[in-house]
Parts: sequence; structure tokens; C-alpha cells
Amino acid sequence: MSELSSESPVNAALRQFEAAEANLEKLERIFEETRDLIPDGICFGSDPKYDDRCRAFSDVLDALPMIDGWKPENRLLDLNEIAQWRLEAREIDEISAMVSVEECIDPPGRDLAEYRHRLSKKRRQLIRDALCDIIGSVDETVRVFRCQYPEDASGADHVEGEEWQKLKAHVKEIETLLGSSLPRPARWGDLRRHLHFGQVGDLWDILDLDWPKVKAGLSEALYDQNEAIPVSVEDLGAVAAAHPRGPVATRLNWTSLNAEDFERLVFALISGARGYENPEWLMKTSAPDRGRDLSVTRIANDPLGGVIRSRVIIQCKHWPNKSVSASDVAGLKEQMTHWEPPRVDVLVIATTGRFSSDAVSLIERHNNADRALRIEMWPESHLERLLAERPALIAEFGLR
Repeated sequence: MSELSSESPVNAALRQFEAAEANLEKLERIFEETRDLIPDGICFGSDPKYDDRCRAFSDVLDALPMIDGWKPENRLLDLNEIAQWRLEAREIDEISAMVSVEECIDPPGRDLAEYRHRLSKKRRQLIRDALCDIIGSVDETVRVFRCQYPEDASGADHVEGEEWQKLKAHVKEIETLLGSSLPRPARWGDLRRHLHFGQVGDLWDILDLDWPKVKAGLSEALYDQNEAIPVSVEDLGAVAAAHPRGPVATRLNWTSLNAEDFERLVFALISGARGYENPEWLMKTSAPDRGRDLSVTRIANDPLGGVIRSRVIIQCKHWPNKSVSASDVAGLKEQMTHWEPPRVDVLVIATTGRFSSDAVSLIERHNNADRALRIEMWPESHLERLLAERPALIAEFGLR
């Protein structure tokens, strides 16, 4: 992906998010300053510094945009109002009343914390596609470097050329997209340091250590793993007490997903499966359908031969109304060269549809021949069997 133009839609959107975050930081700072200016005990009267910050808080709050129709509404309290409430609480002489008064000072701060949470969530949604494209571009650059600079090259030589400049530019783009709302992944500082020194030894640290960790962290940050799944009932006991009966649906509602959701579902499936490790996205912006393959290591523990690790590439096809054809299989098989080296041992074709009879025959002939690459079929019926043991994923992705 070329360097983002200042006129690009994502840059225009980022400017709006950055302006909102700048105002949010002002509000957070003003709120903390006013907390320090509130006198202890009962103290009537005004404070010009406090009053000035209250006016500034209201002005900045008015400029803060809504997020999904919501924004903070609580304003800072007047000092005399605080003093009056404290006086009334003391007259009642109850601890709960005194505590309640102090808690009345906090709602603006709690609103700002809620707004920051929502802002981070929306920024993650905003940058997702752009970040995926950049990660794909860096992956392509990494493959070029592995061919250009063999491991026996002099580590003290400096790395030069267009690909090196592209890599540095992409890292700057990632930094801009993350902003201050999203954390930097592990080894981000190491990556920046090695880019700064720019020797061949630094390059191999980037290829073998920095980028794999950074890429995994970025891929994980694209989605909020802690977001709640809606539940439409208040008490599950009442649901069970009703003794519901009727046919049990075994087919899943694949049409409720889009292509990206399906990729996320398969990624979640392999991430939690026993015998699989190091799942990762393989993001290739040059793919005809801009799809993203998945990579994972499959571990087989042979009691005689020991542990066997196989590199598996999974191609996700969200085709609920279309069968995977023989020509589709041939095309996907050819795409495996994009991900080598290292060698691909297994190609999995996962689809929300089915395989045509010609595709099945082609795959069987391929697997019976003397070839290193094995092809596996994961049609919707196979995925439904796998997900039957993972009901949490069925709920998370709204498949029932």
C-alpha cells in the first residue's frame, strides 16, 4: 500500500478522531485541575480560577462530537453548590450522605472515561481495513528481503533501497493509525530501533523477531476480545423452568456473516483448538478478492516418531450460495507459492458452502498423487460439527 495521501478518506477520518481526542485530553486535564481547586470542608464563595476552568470545560464539552448518538453531559459543579450539599450532609450527620456528596463531584470524570472507551473502540473499527492493507504490504516486503539478504550476508552492511524505505514508511503509517488510543504491540520499540540502525543484522532481527511479534499484536488489537455478547433474557432459570421442546436446529445461519466475519470465526476456531499453535493472518493486498489467508502450525505427537509440525494455510471462502469448483481449487493451490518459504504442508479450503463433485475428485486425485502439499476440505457441514463443540463461538458470531 502506497503512503497514505493527505486527501485520502482514512486521513480525513483520522483528523476528526484526532481532534476529538485532543478535546478529550483537554477535558480530562481540566477536570483534574478543578478537583485540586475544590476546597476541603464547607467553604462558600467563588474562586476565579475554578470558575474559569468550569467555563472552559463547558466550551470544550460542547465541541466534543457524539459517538453513536452519545456524549458526556455532566458539567462541573459550582463551588457554592458543593458547599451547600456538604452542609446539609453534616446536618443529617450520616456517613452515607457525606459520601454521596463527594461522589456527586465525580460524574464528569466517569463520563470522560466512558467516552475514551468508546473512542478507542470506534478508532479500532476505523483503522481496521487500512491496517490490514499495511500489514499485507509489510509481509510482501519481508518476503522480498528474505530473498535479497541471505542469512550469511555481512551483518554490518547497511540495508538500502526502495523496499527498505517502504518498510520504514509503513511502520510510520502504523504508528499514525494506532494513535494514543491503542497500545503498541510487543517488540514495537525493538522494531523502531532496528529500523533506525538499519544494518543487515538489524534487518534479520526485524524479520525473525520483531515483525512476527508486532504483527501478532496488531492482528489481536484489530478486534475487541472483551466485548459483551447480547443476551435477551434476564434469568436463565426461567428459560429452563419453561421446559421448552421442539426441533433442534443443527444448521447454522451462515448468511448472518460477511466474508470478514467468516475469516474471524475460522481464526477463533483454530486459535482455541488443541494441537494447533501460532495462528496468524496472512494479509495479501494483491489477492483478487482481497481475502486474507490464515496460517497455523498443526502439531501431531507420534509415539514413535516424536512431534511432527505441519505448516497449514487456510483459505476462507464465504460462499453460502456457491460451491467451490475444480477451477477454484486449482487457483487456490497456485496461490500457495505466495506463502513460501517455508514450505506449505497442508492447504485447507474452508467454505460456508459446499464442494462440487469435480472439485472433490480433483482434490482426491491430488492427495493420492506423490505430492508434498495435502489439500483438505472444510465445507459448512464439517464446520458445523466443529462448532457444535464450541457453542460460545456460535453465540459470539450470531450463527443460531
